[in-house]
Amino acid sequence: MELVAGCYEQVLFGFTVQPERKASGDHEQKWTAVAHFTHHAHTASLSAVAVNSRFVVTGSKDETIHIYDMRKKIEHGALVHHNGTITCLKFHGSRHLISGAEDGLICVWDAKKWECLKSIKAHKGHVTFLSIHPSGKLALSVGTDKTLRTWNLVEGRSAFIKNIKQNAHIVEWSPKGEKYIVVILNKIDVYQLSTASVSGTITNEKRISSVTFLSDSVLAVAGDEEIIRFFDCDSLTCLCEFKAHENRVKDMFSFETPEHHVVVTASSDGFIKMWKLKQDKKAPPSLLCEVNTSARLTCLGVWLDTVMEAKESLPPATEPSPVGKEEQSKINKKEPGDVVQEGAAQAKPLVKKRGLTANRNKAAKGNSLVLTKKRKMIEMLEKKKRKKKKTELMQ
Repeated sequence: MELVAGCYEQVLFGFTVQPERKASGDHEQKWTAVAHFTHHAHTASLSAVAVNSRFVVTGSKDETIHIYDMRKKIEHGALVHHNGTITCLKFHGSRHLISGAEDGLICVWDAKKWECLKSIKAHKGHVTFLSIHPSGKLALSVGTDKTLRTWNLVEGRSAFIKNIKQNAHIVEWSPKGEKYIVVILNKIDVYQLSTASVSGTITNEKRISSVTFLSDSVLAVAGDEEIIRFFDCDSLTCLCEFKAHENRVKDMFSFETPEHHVVVTASSDGFIKMWKLKQDKKAPPSLLCEVNTSARLTCLGVWLDTVMEAKESLPPATEPSPVGKEEQSKINKKEPGDVVQEGAAQAKPLVKKRGLTANRNKAAKGNSLVLTKKRKMIEMLEKKKRKKKKTELMQ
């Protein structure tokens, strides 16, 4: 098991977590987190991280997505399709990655060949968050155009648009996909999929920074404060709250092992903490382990070294397929009521493999793949050549 976290300081941290041997008389088993690697690939702060059974991907304000092969322990390459900060990254199983950015695009990537299968102009403003339905057939996205949009991932087009009063910054499906939540500032609207309407609203004390479902009805909520609260989505009541950090909680991740249900939290105080949930969600969780990165953390993921590809992959009928010429022309015609425009250009990754840096006190700087700078330099050199040629002809 590996904890991975990004920070404002442009570094990706990796910590290997293992359970300690239980000493006689100990009621609670403790876990230890050992620093495994630090990697400085991005040229701006990290904004998003996503994990599947093999890869970790990171998004940044430098407009790139970097891929890390966790089994081979190498950097696998970079994806450069977006213009603007990468705001959200989500894997569905082992086959697909979906990305959203400030350019208003949602891109569907083949996580085997790392090719862009679909590029959808999703929002008029920024894409602020997206969430994939457990079936893999639908996705929800929110943006700065004050809309909540439902996407048919099989066809790569809009299924439904709902106008909301303010800009939402988080949207999340429940584990079974029967409900979803939309977060606006410190309020959480709970929607039922069957009616597509709000069944209730939860109010947090401060602006909400991260949410994660612990079950179909229990939601963990973190905000611009040290406290984490567990809410019941049906009764809309707070089940419990506890102080998790010394500063605001930036991101959370929950997962289950055969023995434990765990929530991992990352904070601006530099700490990553792992919490063991009790059976009764009204009881605060107990601390399993913590590690201090001494950095201002922004995003978090947990890589579980398990082969779940057969279970997680989409059924063939529901896999987003590459856009054919006929389908491309249909989409580009933009039929009445359609709001999706398909991007004709397909981005191919620039693959550069290199090992992840072993942990040191200071992060080692990698040679970042900043293609925008490279393009500008080439254009500038070509312009100079043309100018020189023109001058020589005039003489």
